[in-house]
Amino acid sequence: MKERCLLVGLGQIGMGYDSDLVQTESVASHALALSRHPEFELVGGVDPSSACRENFTQKYNKRSFEQIEEALDVLSPSIVVIATPTSSHYSVLCKILKSSRPKIILCEKPLDFDLASAQAMVDLCRESGAELFVNYIRRSDPGVIEIKERILSGQIELPLKAVVWYSKGLKNNGSHFLNLLEFWLGNLVQSQVISIGRKWEGLDPEPDFIAVFENGSAIFCAAKEEEFSHYTVELISPSGRLYYSQGGQQIDWQSVTEDLDFPGYRALDANAEVIGNDFARYQYNVLEQLSKALRKAPSFLSTGEDALVTLRNISKITCEIK
Repeated sequence: MKERCLLVGLGQIGMGYDSDLVQTESVASHALALSRHPEFELVGGVDPSSACRENFTQKYNKRSFEQIEEALDVLSPSIVVIATPTSSHYSVLCKILKSSRPKIILCEKPLDFDLASAQAMVDLCRESGAELFVNYIRRSDPGVIEIKERILSGQIELPLKAVVWYSKGLKNNGSHFLNLLEFWLGNLVQSQVISIGRKWEGLDPEPDFIAVFENGSAIFCAAKEEEFSHYTVELISPSGRLYYSQGGQQIDWQSVTEDLDFPGYRALDANAEVIGNDFARYQYNVLEQLSKALRKAPSFLSTGEDALVTLRNISKITCEIK
C-alpha cells in the first residue's frame, strides 16, 4: 500500500521549480516526486494562496486546502512534507502534531532560523513518535553517496582539504554544503571566521570561514549570487582530487599518477573519471532514501538531529560575527 502524503506549501520547492525546467526527466519539486514515485501517493496540498492551490489542483488533480487542520482531517496522511518558508516551519509543525500523528515529517532546510525553535521541533517529533527528516537533497544523490563510500573504503584517502563556494546566505544555501561536508568528513571540530562578509537580503550572514572536521578541513567562501550562481566543492586527498561542481550536476575524480615528463614526480591524471550522479532528479532521490527509512533499512537522509547539528554549527560560526 502506498504511503499517503500531504504537501504543505505549494511554492517553488513545493511544486514551482519543475514548471521552469527544460529537462522533462528532471524532478525538482516535492509534488512531482510524490506523484511519480511508486511507493508514495500525493493526496493533497495546502497553501494560503488561492492561485497556488488552483495550479496544484489543475496539474495534479488532487484536492487543495487553505487550512492545514482541514487537510489533515479529510485526508489522514501518513507522511507530511513541510515546504513552507523557513520562518513558519515551527508553527506549521505544531499545527500538524496537534491535529494528527503522521509516521514521518519531511521538512525543508534549514529546520528554522532560530536554534531554540529547531530544537523544539526535534523534541516535539520525538515525543509524538513521528520521524523527522530534513530535505538536504545532496545526501540522497548517488554520486554523493559514492564519494562517501570511497572515503570510508580508503580509495579517497584521508586527511582531506577542501575549498567550498556558496551563496545566498549561510543558513539558507550555505547550510547545504556544511551539511554535505559533515556527511563526508565527520563532525565539525572547530571553526574560525576569516571575513565577516555581508548579509544576504540583510538577514542571512555570508562569512568566509575555516571549518575543521574530524577527517579534514575546508575553507568556505561566499560568492555573490546576483553576479552568477557558483556552488562547488574541491576536495584534495593524498590519492587525488575531487571536483564537485555546478551545485552537484558534475562530479570529477582525478587520481594520482606518475609524472611521465618528470621522473620521481607525481601528478593528477589528466583523464578525469566522471562519477555518475542523478542530480537532475534530486527530489525523487530523496524519496528513494525515504523509502529505505520506512523499511528500517540504512538511509542517508538527514535526520532532524543531523540538521540540528548543522544549525548549531552555523550558530557557532555566526557568533563570531559582530
